[in-house]
Amino acid sequence: MSTQTCWIISINRNCDIVKIGCVLAEVCPQSNSVFGNPDLNKIYAGLFSEDKCWYRCKVQKVISDEKCLVRYVDYGNTEILNRSEIVEIPLNLQFPDVAKKYRLWGLQIPSGQEVTQFDQGRSFLGSLIFEKEIKMRHKVTYQDGTIVAQAEYGNVDIGEEVAKKGYAEKCKLPSSNNAPEEKKMDPGQLGIGNLKSPIPLWGHRPNPSAFARPKGRFNGRMVPDLKGKTLVAFPKDRLAVGDFNLGSNVSLEKIKQDQKLIEENEKLKSEKEDLLESYRELELKVEQTSLELQRAKATSVELTKHLENTLHRHIGTRMKSLAAKVEIVKEVRRANVNVCCGDDLSDAVKVVAEGHLVTPSSLDELEKIWEEYNLAQEKIQICQNVNEGDILIAKRNEVRQKLYTAVEVFIVEVDELSLNKRLKTLQELSASLEAVYGQTREVTNAEEILQKFYEWKHGKREEFNRVRTETEASLQLLTEWFNSTIKFFDLNDEESLNSEEVIGNVDEILEKIESDVCKELEISLVEQCDVDKEIILNTYNEVLRKIRSEERLITVVQAKYKASIEFKKQIMEWLNKRPNVDHLLSIKKTLKGLKAQLRWKLVEKNNLEEADDCDESEIEKVKEEIIQLRHCVFEKIYHEQEEYEELTSLVQTWFPELPLLHPGAGILRYMNSGGILTVSLERDILDAEPMKELSSKRPLVCSEVDGQKVLLKGYSVDMNTEATVIQRAARYHKAWRESKEESGLLPLMFLFLCKSDPLAYLMVPYYPRASLGAVQASTPLSAEEALKVMKGVAHGLRTLHKADIIHGSLHHNNVFVLNRERGIVGDFDFTKSVSQRTAMNSVVIGGLNLMSPELKAGQPPSPASDLYAYGCLFLWLCVQNQEFEINEDGIPEVDALHLDDDVKTLLSSLIYCRNSMTAEQVLNAECFLLPKITLIAYPEKDYECEEKEELEEKHLDMYEEKAKNSEDSFDQ
Repeated sequence: MSTQTCWIISINRNCDIVKIGCVLAEVCPQSNSVFGNPDLNKIYAGLFSEDKCWYRCKVQKVISDEKCLVRYVDYGNTEILNRSEIVEIPLNLQFPDVAKKYRLWGLQIPSGQEVTQFDQGRSFLGSLIFEKEIKMRHKVTYQDGTIVAQAEYGNVDIGEEVAKKGYAEKCKLPSSNNAPEEKKMDPGQLGIGNLKSPIPLWGHRPNPSAFARPKGRFNGRMVPDLKGKTLVAFPKDRLAVGDFNLGSNVSLEKIKQDQKLIEENEKLKSEKEDLLESYRELELKVEQTSLELQRAKATSVELTKHLENTLHRHIGTRMKSLAAKVEIVKEVRRANVNVCCGDDLSDAVKVVAEGHLVTPSSLDELEKIWEEYNLAQEKIQICQNVNEGDILIAKRNEVRQKLYTAVEVFIVEVDELSLNKRLKTLQELSASLEAVYGQTREVTNAEEILQKFYEWKHGKREEFNRVRTETEASLQLLTEWFNSTIKFFDLNDEESLNSEEVIGNVDEILEKIESDVCKELEISLVEQCDVDKEIILNTYNEVLRKIRSEERLITVVQAKYKASIEFKKQIMEWLNKRPNVDHLLSIKKTLKGLKAQLRWKLVEKNNLEEADDCDESEIEKVKEEIIQLRHCVFEKIYHEQEEYEELTSLVQTWFPELPLLHPGAGILRYMNSGGILTVSLERDILDAEPMKELSSKRPLVCSEVDGQKVLLKGYSVDMNTEATVIQRAARYHKAWRESKEESGLLPLMFLFLCKSDPLAYLMVPYYPRASLGAVQASTPLSAEEALKVMKGVAHGLRTLHKADIIHGSLHHNNVFVLNRERGIVGDFDFTKSVSQRTAMNSVVIGGLNLMSPELKAGQPPSPASDLYAYGCLFLWLCVQNQEFEINEDGIPEVDALHLDDDVKTLLSSLIYCRNSMTAEQVLNAECFLLPKITLIAYPEKDYECEEKEELEEKHLDMYEEKAKNSEDSFDQ
């Protein structure tokens, strides 16, 4: 066994110890004992129990009112002393402890060590160090001042020896940065070696022959025994309070008794504190109860006073209360509150039931015949055999006659004015009910609901009337009582009345009146219970269901009535006759003649121009005739289109047989092309000028029609692609026709097929130098102009996407700027699919690739890819000469650019979040809603007019040269 800590005195301070003892022996017998609570940080003097000498000490703990636990600061051992044995000492003795606390390096007490083993270890340690010079090596100094040291005697490590015997065990102790790793000390400086200095005799003490230190027991410390000159070790986890010397005869029994005494003192002190706490809690409860009783007493006094005052004014108060309630009853009756009894629903049920519209008897027959008529029309439309078509037409005419008769019967049966009036009544009724009861819900067992409502309403009405009758009867009794009272108190009235008879049972009358009035108010004003609410809401839902059902029936009858009126109005013209295409054929015949004349004139002009002796005046005359003839040709073509439109309308409404009966008229082909295809227009009758600089992809020629410049775009077609080109052009043309000027699209004027070559020509308006790229190369758009143009382009994309058309070829050469204030989207190559168009649209402009990342990744084109190209074009207009970064995916970084916030927000959405954007949302963007906005700061231009024109021409020439050499050349 080995201890961990000990108290050691340097031999160099032996003289100080002797001097301290002498001074204390003189001062302490005359000093005052400790009074009150001792200061735990102050040094006192204590009378050691074994030698009855005074030593400096500190109070560690107050055990009781009479006893304290002290530690002798110059030796380290502890002891329990009476207060009378602890005295005050002068200030000159208030200096730091002489004994230092040491701990043996690398040792700890084993867990569960017995006291017997501890005693054996203590004896063994004493045998190692008694009367020996011990060498101490400092290892670490803890923050509390404890010095960890290694003890050696010659070559013997005392700690190792103790550990070998099993009295202690090895452990690792943390090091301190502020302590030296090892410090070798002079063995003669420690109090554990031989003490050679003389010991003075203190004659006034009981035992003056001995210079002894305080003895006793302490917690896990090593204490030097100056009398025996040995180093003593004690385990701190097995001993409690008090110190003892190795050489003393203090027994373990004595130690246990001291420990038991301390524990009993601690227990008694704890019980005392618990009793004090209980006493305080009881005292607090008594105070609280006393306060509550005082408050209750005060409340009782106030209540008594209030009751006394109330009794004095009881009659007046009761009459005022009754009068207020009667006044409310009067107001309720004047307001005629009937909702609580469901009178409004009852009236609604009556309206719905009495004026309910009965389905016209002829409606079912009319719908049946009309369905038969539509089926006959569909059969004629898909028929391709003339003979079979004649049979179907004859059948259809019979059904049409039957339909005409049924329509007349239906029109006579239906009263349109009554329908409108009834519909208005139902709409007003439903609106008033919804304002009171709110939304509807589905209900079942309609008949049971209405029956239950009638029974509930009848019971409520009876109860309501009974309560009102009782209220009126009670008030009549009170009136009679007042009349009797007036007579009794009238001194001039000669009729003698008994006071008992007059006063009578007035309290019962008042109580009856109050009860009846309260009942009436409760019925009239109090909200219904859940059962009443359920009945009312179910009835309301059923009434509203019937109203909606009748409204739908009225709507159907009205629609059928209007269709019947329109049918009767139009059928009168075509009932006994058929339309013909003679006028169309006449126009075509006239067109052939005009085109023949035009060709002869063109030949004549060419001959005159090639003649050696050409007459300029004659040539000019022929040219004028050519212009006039060409104008007449186009005028007739326009008339031909008008006639086709009329025939198309007849085919779609009344006569689907016209394409079958007149196949040579080309009606079906015109209809399938959406009105864009014409067979009367030919390439050779146009005064076309080839545009070689723009014809790298396909033939492009420029001409003029009625003073407007047009462009002919030639597409190579064969038997397979011809129908596809017509179909795609028809879809585009149909989308344009729905909005025309507001569509934001380049219009298609004509589509015709060349008779001599496998070419299809598409005629569109020609806007020279009006493409977005050309405009920006010559005179860039201002901020306001750019917004207007891009808004028009957004209109074009919205029109296409609404018609399920993906452009796939949007770039700066396919967007046109009209008058610098409107932008339109050009058409695309109708010979190619959308996938083919997008694959060829890898246009890079200003460092921006217009192909979206998803297209590069191989995904199919979508409206989002069109919007990405649109966003890049918009960004190109905004940045001008600003530099911008492009990330690894090829997407431009917009956030770092100096742009208007609204424009930047739109561009970010188009480029980064295009999958969640639509063209409609683009049009509703803030930057397009504001009247004017500045996109970027354009540099001021202060050039002379001539210099400006020259610069524009130079830029335009450069642009045209670039466009000519580019694979993505001008492509209208």
